[in-house]
Amino acid sequence: MTMEAEAGDRVRITLGRGLFVCVVGPSGAGKDTLIDHARRRLAGEGDRFVFPRRLVTRAASTAEDHDVLSEEAFGAGVAGGAFSLYWRAHGLGYALPRSVEAALADGAVVVSNISRAQVAAARAAFARIAVVSVTAPDAVIAGRLAARGRESAETITARLARGKAVMPDRAPDLTIVNDGSVEAAGEKLVAFLRGALRD
Repeated sequence: MTMEAEAGDRVRITLGRGLFVCVVGPSGAGKDTLIDHARRRLAGEGDRFVFPRRLVTRAASTAEDHDVLSEEAFGAGVAGGAFSLYWRAHGLGYALPRSVEAALADGAVVVSNISRAQVAAARAAFARIAVVSVTAPDAVIAGRLAARGRESAETITARLARGKAVMPDRAPDLTIVNDGSVEAAGEKLVAFLRGALRD
């Protein structure tokens, strides 16, 4: 069941049997890489696990898996209640499609990379959520950000500092230190998601 929110509200209130898994952490921690690993590992398990593509007002790139949304379409979607969850960060608009609500209503485990600052909003939006925090040492994160080629060294330093200032609203359900192989860290996420489905 979905309770309608007023146009322009930050979230739409959703009641469902499923679980929304917020994957959070600083840029460069490897969130999307681990989500992609889990998506591939769980692909043969039907629609029990759903990995919605984020809508972002940034051009497509190999560094981030998302669907491109114009600023105009983002604003119209917010005003028209087209998103299950939306936020702005680093000058960009981010949103999740309304299909998230249907998947949760069907009892799926829905997994998405969201801003750490939006965890409280997700708690308000969805009946059941879990938080997976992905982190890595500063040197590892800085190296990954530099490899993307989108930011200067000064910007990366400032981003690392900002990341430390963002505090979660409560302790995460799982913390993954992603400083080794993708397989090692990715399997921790896979195990957590399978366990969440059984809960």
